[in-house]
Amino acid sequence: MTDQSRTRVLIVDDSAIVRKVLTDALSGEPDIEVVGTAPDPYVARDKILSLKPDVLTLDLEMPRMDGLTFLKKVMHYQPMPVIVISSLGVASSQTALQALEAGAIDVLAKPGGPQSVGELRLVVAAKIRAARVARLRKIEEAHPNPHRPTVSKSPPPYSAYAIIAIGASTGGTEAIRSILTELPENSPAVVIAQHIPAVFSRSFANRLNELCAIHVREAEHGDKPEPGVALIAPGNFHMLLRRAASGYRVEIKDGPLVCFQRPAVDVLFHSVAEAAGSNATAAILTGMGSDGVQGMRALKKAGARTIAQDEESCVVFGMPKEAIKSGAIDHVLPLPAIPDALLAGSSLCNR
Repeated sequence: MTDQSRTRVLIVDDSAIVRKVLTDALSGEPDIEVVGTAPDPYVARDKILSLKPDVLTLDLEMPRMDGLTFLKKVMHYQPMPVIVISSLGVASSQTALQALEAGAIDVLAKPGGPQSVGELRLVVAAKIRAARVARLRKIEEAHPNPHRPTVSKSPPPYSAYAIIAIGASTGGTEAIRSILTELPENSPAVVIAQHIPAVFSRSFANRLNELCAIHVREAEHGDKPEPGVALIAPGNFHMLLRRAASGYRVEIKDGPLVCFQRPAVDVLFHSVAEAAGSNATAAILTGMGSDGVQGMRALKKAGARTIAQDEESCVVFGMPKEAIKSGAIDHVLPLPAIPDALLAGSSLCNR
C-alpha cells in the first residue's frame, strides 16, 4: 500500500500512556499511519502545519489550552476530520457534545483498562477510516435555543401503535438532533440506536430533551414507548422493542457486538419489524459500514415504511448507501425532509 493511500493520523493527548496505547493500537493497520503525537494544542498546531495529517484524534482535557477551544480554532483555520477521544464522565460528556456541535466527526471513550485495548483498536481504526471519507459540516453560527420549543405543526393524531425507528452512526448525533427538534409534541413514539459510548448516551439524551418539543431520554429496561417520547439506546447495550399487553416495551440487554457495534441498529430494527411490523416507519442515517441493512430488509418485508438519508446530507454515506443497494428503502431523502416523511409514514399505520 502506498503512502498516499494511507490515512495519516496525528494523536493529541496530554497523557504519554494514552498516546502510546493509541499509537500501538493503530500500528498494525496497513491503511493507517500515525505520523506524530502531541502533548498539547500548541505542539499540535505546529505538527499540523509540518505533518499535514488527514485525521486528528483529540483529547478534551489538556494543559495550556483545552481541546474544545483548540477544536474550534482548527475548524476555523484549517478544517479537518477530528475524532474526540476523551474520558467520558458526566462533565466531560457535556464538553464532548459541544465538540460535536463545533464540528468533531465522532466521540470515543478512552480505554478504561488493559482488557479494553483490543476492542479500542477495532473501534478507533473504524472511526478513523470513516473520518477520512467524512463530509465536513458547515458549522452554524447560532446554536439552537436551549429552551423547549413548541413545533408549529398540526398533524393528525397518531395510532398508539405507531413507532418511528432511527439508526445512525458517524455524524448521527447532529442528524438525530436535526430530526427530533422538528417533531411535534404529539409525535409517535421514537426509538433510536446511535453508535455511542457508555455514559455519553445519557448526556446526549438530556441535551436533546432541552432542545425538543418531545421528551427525550436514555432508555431503561422495561420503558414504555409513548407518543411524544423518544428513547435512545444506552451506550454499550442493545435495545429491542417488544410487543406488550398494552402497546410496547423496550428491552435493554448485553450481548455480543453486532456489525462490530453495541448498540446495533440491526438489533433494534429487527425487533421493531417483529413487534410493530406495518405500524413502523424507519430511517437509516449517516454512518460508516452496513449496520442496519438487514434490519431494514426485515422492516420492509414486514410492511414498514423505510427511509434513507441521501448522500449529499450525510457526513458518511455508508449505512444508507448499503441499505439503498439492498433494495430495502422506499424513499431517499435529504436530512431536512426526513422529519415530515417520518410523520407522514406514521399517519398511514394501522389503527
